[in-house]
Amino acid sequence: MYSSADLLGCRHDFSRVIAMLTLSTLIPYLGACFLLAIVPGPTVTVILANSLRGGTLAGFAIIAGTQLGLATMIGVVGLGLEAVMGFMAFAFDWIKLAGAAYLIWLGFNMLRSKGELGTAAAGPAKSYRRLMLDGFLVIWSNPKALIFLGAFLPQFVTSEAATFPQVMLLGLFFMVIAGSTDAFYAVLGGRARSLLSAARVKIVSRISGAILMAGGVWLALVKKA
Repeated sequence: MYSSADLLGCRHDFSRVIAMLTLSTLIPYLGACFLLAIVPGPTVTVILANSLRGGTLAGFAIIAGTQLGLATMIGVVGLGLEAVMGFMAFAFDWIKLAGAAYLIWLGFNMLRSKGELGTAAAGPAKSYRRLMLDGFLVIWSNPKALIFLGAFLPQFVTSEAATFPQVMLLGLFFMVIAGSTDAFYAVLGGRARSLLSAARVKIVSRISGAILMAGGVWLALVKKA
């Protein structure tokens, strides 16, 4: 059980983090979240497949599961980063540099994207509860998602405040944006997947990849300054 002092301390940490979030930090972060969320990946493929088979609500059920998975992953990243800061704070800058390098590599792969979405698997309709479970498992069966969150979120975390509330707040923003873009794909899949052609996906991936690479380079240079 948490004491009243612990709860007050946690509330104070979150208030301080909110106060530290300036537009100069928040706008680039939200922009990066949108670019990363809008590019179709394994999660979007599953959402589209189930929306095609069971309608838009089926896609929303998948999204509910992926959001729950994201929340648990963000918690893991926050606790892990907090532990690192507690035992060896000097490693913080190295973690952020490694994360920036990973974002550059991720952007390079997005530049090479062929715009493939995968295929919808045939099979009987599933209950919404089962679809939520599928969405949760899709997130956790892809270790790249956890690696990505571990590389991306620390880029916008400062050592001047407790890291856990910072990661959780930034993660909440990411979940809102990812959930919104996933909802767009669920509606799209429930109506007409043909609107999302490989050529269009490739264009979005290449533009986002180029911006992400530039952002990764900028973040790396900022850490060295």
